Formats: sequence, structure tokens, C-alpha cells
Amino acid sequence: MKVLLTGAKGQLGSCFQDRLPAGWEVWATDSDVLDITDLEKVKRAVIDYQPDFVVNAAAFTAVDKAETEHKTAALINETGPKNLALAANEIGARLVHVSTDYVFDGEAITPYIETAKTNPLGVYGKTKLDGEIAVSQIQPDALIIRTAWVFSEYGNNFVKTMLRLAQDRETLGVVSDQFGCPTYAGDIAQAIIVLLQKKSAGGIYHFCGDEMVAWNEFAEVIFSSALRQGVLTRKPVVNGITTAQYPTPAKRPKYSVLDCEKIKNQGVILSLWKSRVDEVIAASNNK
Repeated sequence: MKVLLTGAKGQLGSCFQDRLPAGWEVWATDSDVLDITDLEKVKRAVIDYQPDFVVNAAAFTAVDKAETEHKTAALINETGPKNLALAANEIGARLVHVSTDYVFDGEAITPYIETAKTNPLGVYGKTKLDGEIAVSQIQPDALIIRTAWVFSEYGNNFVKTMLRLAQDRETLGVVSDQFGCPTYAGDIAQAIIVLLQKKSAGGIYHFCGDEMVAWNEFAEVIFSSALRQGVLTRKPVVNGITTAQYPTPAKRPKYSVLDCEKIKNQGVILSLWKSRVDEVIAASNNK
């Protein structure tokens, strides 16, 4: 099995390489190796390597920055996936594309199913949705996996940010009126591998953590774990604040919980995110 992986240095890309099954071969690329916004370069790479699958873990994920860098966000989140789908089609390879809960507006009160109406609130969500549409139109058999609130031992993420802030702050204000499901990047990688091994039907799948929380509750879990493991000597006081008290350039959905029954029916286990927080903090502490 040959896989061309994009976004190899990111959270998901790094975790995917860590979990590569025996007998699988991967060409791990990042933007310095393969510019996915350049169709001719993408086609040349795919034709030369002849992968069975193309896994697109590359994305412009800076939600607030996307509001002012619309063109760059669109190139990476829409044009890039479109190019990968076109190139994959030329050799009969299958594309796996990773998307986001931010394609929804957060007005729901029950978990979003895959066919729920999309209505992104910002540029990031809009460009990710445009990428989904482009991929599905070009390659209907592609696997599109929407996920949420990603964290890992790699890169920058909420877990690492909270641990850094806790080093010198006794109190922290963290948003308490946005709800979602934290998801470990390694579990997303494993979900992709399972879907490919099972030759699951194409289309959109939702995958996220097993339990809904607000951002302030997520922070509490992080600090409790870090305290137990001796990473922190004291636990900061977390004050829940409203979205209005913490204005950001991009508007975020207040509720973006994903319904994962479809992917569970493929034998994929949801991300038990609280135990994964423990593992990520332990791994970071041992580095």
C-alpha cells in the first residue's frame, strides 16, 4: 500500500506517520516539498509516485488570520484539495480529505449529522467547505472526514497553549459558551487507516472526541492532568467567560458537536479524549 501524505509536519500528518501499518509505504510531504496549490506540480508528484491513496492533512487552520488572508486560506483549503482530487483521478488513486466542524453555524442543539445543512460563519469554515465540495464533485468516492478541536503532542494546539499560560498565570479566563468535542490527532489518523483498510464507501464522515465540553471545561481537564503528572505544581483558577467578553476577528460556532454514528458503524472507535490528554501531557513532559 502506497500513500502520498500532505501536511506531514502538522499534527495529523505527524500522527499518521507514527501509526503507519506494517507493509504500508508513505511519501510524507509538506509545503516545502509539494505545493498543493500548484496543479502541475501535484500531477507530476502523483504520477511519479503512483500512490494507492492520497491523504490530505494539509490545511490553513489559523481561524482568525483567515479573515484577513482569505486568498491564502482559499488556495490551501479549496484549490489544494481540488488539485489533489484531479491528480488522484488521473491514476485511479483515492483521496482522503480532512475537514472541520466549522462548516456549521453552531445554531443546532443536537449533534450534527453528515447531511446537516452547512453554514460557515467565517472565512476558514467557508474555504474548508469549498474544499469539501470541490473534492466530492471531482471524486465522489473520496473520503471526507470532518473533525473538531484537534490536539496532540505535535505542533500548536489548545493543550499546549493552556500548559504554557499556566506556567506564569494564577487565573485564566476561558470561553464557557462554545461547545464541542476535543479530538486527539492520533485517533483521527487511526480512523483514516481503518476506513482505508475496510475500503469504506466514499462520502463524508464525522469523527471527534467522545464527550462534549466547553473550552473552560477542556482547560480544567488539562490542568488536572498536568497537576497529577507533576507537570504543574499548582492549578490555575479557570474563570468561565462569554464569547462576547473575548472578541476575536472570526466568529465561531457556539455548538459544533458532531454525530459520529456513521463512522462508528465502520468499526472506528471514537477518541477517548480525556485519556488522550493524559498521554499527550506525559509525552510532552518526557521530551
